[in-house]
Amino acid sequence: MKLNGKEVLICDCEGTMKLPEKALKKIFGSEEININTHLCRAQIGNFTNAVSEGAPLLVTCTQEAPLFIENAIETDPELAISYVNIRERAGWSEQGEKALPKITALIQEATLEPPMANSLTMRSEGSVLVYGRDESALQIAKQIAGRLSVVCIIKDNEDVQPPRLMDVPIFTGNIKSANGHLGNFEITVNDYAAVQVSSLGKLEISKKNNDVKINFDLILDIADKEPLFLAPEKRDGYYHVQPGDPAGIQKALFELVDMVGEFEKPRYIKYDSNICVHARSSQVGCTRCLDVCPTGAITPAQDEVTIDPYICAGCGSCASVCPTGAASYQLPSGNFVFERLKLLLGSYRNADGKSPILLVHDTTYGDDVIAAIAHLDQNKKWGLPANVIPFALNEVTQIGFDFLAVALAFGANTINLLVNPKNISELEGLKNQIELIETATIGLGFGKDRVLMIEQSDPEIIAEILHSSPIHPEIIPGDFAPMGTKRSLANLALNHLHDHAPIPVGLLPLPKGAPFGTIEVNTESCTLCLSCVAACPTGALKDNPDSPQFTFTETACVQCGLCRTICPESVITLTPRFNFNEDARNAVIVKEEQPFECIKCGEPFGVKSSIHQMVEKLRGHSMFSNDGALERIKMCPDCRVADQFDDPDTPMAVGDRPEIRTTADYMKDREALRLTAEEHKKAHGLNGEEES
Repeated sequence: MKLNGKEVLICDCEGTMKLPEKALKKIFGSEEININTHLCRAQIGNFTNAVSEGAPLLVTCTQEAPLFIENAIETDPELAISYVNIRERAGWSEQGEKALPKITALIQEATLEPPMANSLTMRSEGSVLVYGRDESALQIAKQIAGRLSVVCIIKDNEDVQPPRLMDVPIFTGNIKSANGHLGNFEITVNDYAAVQVSSLGKLEISKKNNDVKINFDLILDIADKEPLFLAPEKRDGYYHVQPGDPAGIQKALFELVDMVGEFEKPRYIKYDSNICVHARSSQVGCTRCLDVCPTGAITPAQDEVTIDPYICAGCGSCASVCPTGAASYQLPSGNFVFERLKLLLGSYRNADGKSPILLVHDTTYGDDVIAAIAHLDQNKKWGLPANVIPFALNEVTQIGFDFLAVALAFGANTINLLVNPKNISELEGLKNQIELIETATIGLGFGKDRVLMIEQSDPEIIAEILHSSPIHPEIIPGDFAPMGTKRSLANLALNHLHDHAPIPVGLLPLPKGAPFGTIEVNTESCTLCLSCVAACPTGALKDNPDSPQFTFTETACVQCGLCRTICPESVITLTPRFNFNEDARNAVIVKEEQPFECIKCGEPFGVKSSIHQMVEKLRGHSMFSNDGALERIKMCPDCRVADQFDDPDTPMAVGDRPEIRTTADYMKDREALRLTAEEHKKAHGLNGEEES
């Protein structure tokens, strides 16, 4: 059977899954479906024959993927082969006989080819720092000295005996700070000193130095309970092990010795500074990405932010909370995740699946939990329910409000987010996104608990939660194309939900910090200085070059607050909400006035209220003690300058300006002199010689 250009090989794993050929032929609309029973062993010839035909393959088994890869290399090493797990994710369950719609959806989804993500290269030459507190650090350094270029820095050398052989460089010191990544770590050491070769009873040191900077490719830190870096487990090339954990130390050493050479790392985040709303004119508006980044990879850079791809660990929290999509997740790139989502949920419903519950999980912890649930004691709740559809992502924390809204708009009845308990401290941003979508579903009448987070680690408890998930009233699935920016996708999804909502309210109040909303302006106190327009990074606020006015477009506002911060009169407040009315997409005039006309030349400039307000505020000031100075405020810039030079009472006053003479004037004077000379000659009867 071929789907989307791929030959699909289906196996029921020795009959442990119920895969009726007749039903599958009807669902897929193909008569070429053949169900294998032992594709990885007795029927391996079927796989080999498929490889020899040269068409891209999709195999519905992941457990035996290594065997299939080995077999394919012998026949066609360049052939593209992908794999999908329909066993633990669907067939192996107490509801396995009802899982055919889910199996169909998983196979359809797997035919999509994800776009390649960009990557960067990190190089390690094998220079490693072993940083410890006592003699154990020296013993560990000696253990790997034959494989790596090791330097040992001991924090406390009071009771350390000198080694018999100085086969590892030994120093003492206290690391003040550390930064960098695999292949390029830099540490700053205080009290840095070399160990003297003449050390007798204990390590003797030479002169201490401070702020000594040293570079390493790798770091093994066993000195303190507190690591040198934030989120140490996410910093490539840095290994932090609690003192007194021999098993952890040996595990770290086992990995360290292989960390030599070039390593590819995905560029997880794409950053577009043009739509970043972090700051404008040194006024800070949005700090969402800075607040949630666990590794410190994001730092302010004037009006933008900088994301260090070498430090970024790919959690995707910044992309989750970014209101504009300036930080977007790129593994995979583009809108591929939304394309998967639409195909998966659409295929499930086309196969007569009911009330789909989306189980979003990562490809490590989540896959392990799903496998464990499928292998539970069959006297308990075991396997995933037939309507629970797994949706694997690189990290669960990469999704945000836009993903949740689109999933519901495509017909997901409920969304369960299976998170790794080790990442509990990094879930604040995701929880805020859940709170936001929860407000939307409740406000539109779809009810609460449409999106739930599962923070358990026991597979039995997780299985119980999934089997007892409440079923809500169905949401009519949308058929819109998942294209466009993060903002436009969220708008498409919300408008679809609103169109089919039990309570289609026009205005939906949202919690503080939501990236949707309007602004309230005290127009009586507004002077139309347009500082807010200059500060607005999204174009929600715009001025009119031909008239004193400014407009507001609500769909473009991300509630960054820069307009409120920069307003000199403090007349702007933010109101988080989602406006489903037509006026939200139109530019609405917030304030407009008649221009003030120059009292000297009549040229329009400024705004009447602003000019009058300035006159009143400056009345009585020493620089405007006379009416002439105050009247000058009512003049346009050109007339104001001219008036200052004409006023005899000002220091800038000058006399009458000389008339400007041009070349024509000089030529005219020259001609007049010539004519006068000719008349003089005629009057005295002179010719040229007599005159000379």
